[in-house]
Amino acid sequence: MIRAAVKGVGHYLPERVVPNSEFEQIVETSDEWIRSRSGIERRHFAAEGQLTSDLAARAARAALADAGIEVDRVDAIIVATSTPDLTFPSVATMVQADLGITKGFAFDVQAVCAGFVYALTTANALVLSGQATCVLVIGAETFSRLMNWKDRSTCVLFGDGAGAVVLEAVEGEGTPADRGILATDLNSDGRFKDILYVDGGTSTGTTGHLVMEGKEVFRHAIEKLAQTAHTALDKAGLTPDDVDWIVPHQANIRIIEGTAKRMQVPMDRVVVTVQDHGNTSAASIPLALSVGKARGQIKPGDLIVTEAIGGGLAWGSVVLRW
Repeated sequence: MIRAAVKGVGHYLPERVVPNSEFEQIVETSDEWIRSRSGIERRHFAAEGQLTSDLAARAARAALADAGIEVDRVDAIIVATSTPDLTFPSVATMVQADLGITKGFAFDVQAVCAGFVYALTTANALVLSGQATCVLVIGAETFSRLMNWKDRSTCVLFGDGAGAVVLEAVEGEGTPADRGILATDLNSDGRFKDILYVDGGTSTGTTGHLVMEGKEVFRHAIEKLAQTAHTALDKAGLTPDDVDWIVPHQANIRIIEGTAKRMQVPMDRVVVTVQDHGNTSAASIPLALSVGKARGQIKPGDLIVTEAIGGGLAWGSVVLRW
């Protein structure tokens, strides 16, 4: 059978590094307060004039180079983002133009922090259906442009960045030993819109700012992330004991630790980058995949579970063999 396998991974972070101490000048907070509640120590912010599509294109080039694949092999581009350059056209078409690709198709997926899981699941479906054979899947965000700089509970949590993977069709045996995506699970529940949203858009004529009820998001996150990961593993015929690495959405170290505990997976089998990047929303999982590979943590043949939850609420997971 056909599987969609990761052939390459890459990321890009803006040059500007913002330590926790910088926020002490604009809101009532401290490095200790931020670290103790989130695990975040620093994050990157895009430069003035640096767009989400710029970050996405750089990450895409890094992933293609890692895969050893020329751009003319790519027949689809999916970008997961909640911070597009413009309302339309899509960031994905801007990346397509930046890379010099004139064939195939490109589109965005918007599921906030769960966006990359949604995009990866969509790319997998395109490969399995024969609609595409080589897909660039990118998560890219400039969340610093959605922050309310007077709200210390949210403005310290987010950062900018991009990560990308190259997915390509490969032949498998139809067993859990196959390389590639083995199972996916997607969920959403619109009843929880008011606990995490941006108060702008066509209804207001403004870009708006992020609004979050942190305690409520935390309460839902651990339960739903563990549940979706177990569901995807069950679909693949696997258990948490089979997992080499959890590569979670990097929102908050306490959520990451709580989810790992629910799954009965020790933290030394979890890729953690939240301390260096903050919450980069849809970019956080591909960023962590790229950093995890660069560190020598993720190796060929490893079984990986990715899971994420974001506004919507939307959540989901992907089980894949590297």
